[in-house]
Amino acid sequence: MNTFKKVGLTALAGSLIATSAFAGSMSVTGSAGITLNNQSNHDAGNSFSSGDSLNFSGSGELDNGLVITTKQEIDGGILDDRSVVIEIPDAGTLTFHAHGGGTAMSSVDDVMPTAYGESWDVIGHTSTSSALVTNTRTAKEGAIGGFGTDNSFKYAAPEMVDGLGVNLSYVPSGTGRPDGTVSYALEYTGVEGLTLGYAADDNGKSGTSKLETETMYAKYAFGSFTVGAQESEQDQSGGTASDDEFSAIGITYQVSDDLTIGYHASERQFGDKSQDQESANLSASYTSGGMTIAVAHVSMDNTGGSTSAQDDIDGFEIDVSFAF
Repeated sequence: MNTFKKVGLTALAGSLIATSAFAGSMSVTGSAGITLNNQSNHDAGNSFSSGDSLNFSGSGELDNGLVITTKQEIDGGILDDRSVVIEIPDAGTLTFHAHGGGTAMSSVDDVMPTAYGESWDVIGHTSTSSALVTNTRTAKEGAIGGFGTDNSFKYAAPEMVDGLGVNLSYVPSGTGRPDGTVSYALEYTGVEGLTLGYAADDNGKSGTSKLETETMYAKYAFGSFTVGAQESEQDQSGGTASDDEFSAIGITYQVSDDLTIGYHASERQFGDKSQDQESANLSASYTSGGMTIAVAHVSMDNTGGSTSAQDDIDGFEIDVSFAF
């Protein structure tokens, strides 16, 4: 190949790259914050932590009208949520979640109004964080949700009936999960101020390992108030040990454009335990510009269904966060 051809092809390649880049767009958003958490029966004392997240997004429109967006999150210096989003003209949005995303049901496992955090989420610890507390403490349970994995799909359908939203998700089969499963969530907002929802999922297993979950909820906003109630259940095929029920209520009051106060309470009933986990959260949040200050005071009784007094805990959390 002579020099003239090399120069011509190089210029052509540069032109194509420049045109492709010009047709799309890139953006970066982020957040940072400092959190103080304190709770009884916890050996970490006043526990400070920080949150930092950078979200990279690149998108472009193809000649056929499809809009393709790739998203990457760096959270705490680690590559976290990753997805490819395909917006189809007049046919909804399909998202492939390489990591994160959950299922259609897990996205609505607890949607009750709160100024800051769900009552079951602020204090206590899960089974994966037991190293942070005295080993004899019982791990808490959260809301009844879906069974998501990496490399799953989620589809948001276009509005077919006024006020009706339909979300579907597909989780493929994998190790320890013989069946691929479809989860769905329906939400109706056709009446001013009112939101009604229903969702269902299953874990893709068989025999007595198979779990099926469903939830339904209602929220109503009037004036400065928003109130809501939610009920969920989990059924075990051929057994009752994992037949659990979950309920939650919430109310928020918008004091001003910047200040919100709220109350959230929840209960989880276990099929194999005599005690129910009960929690309540009184919270408030104040926003000014890109800064939010939030505080929550929480009590949790019978954590994880435990009958031990050391698993009746209470505590608070203060969070200062910045969005940019």
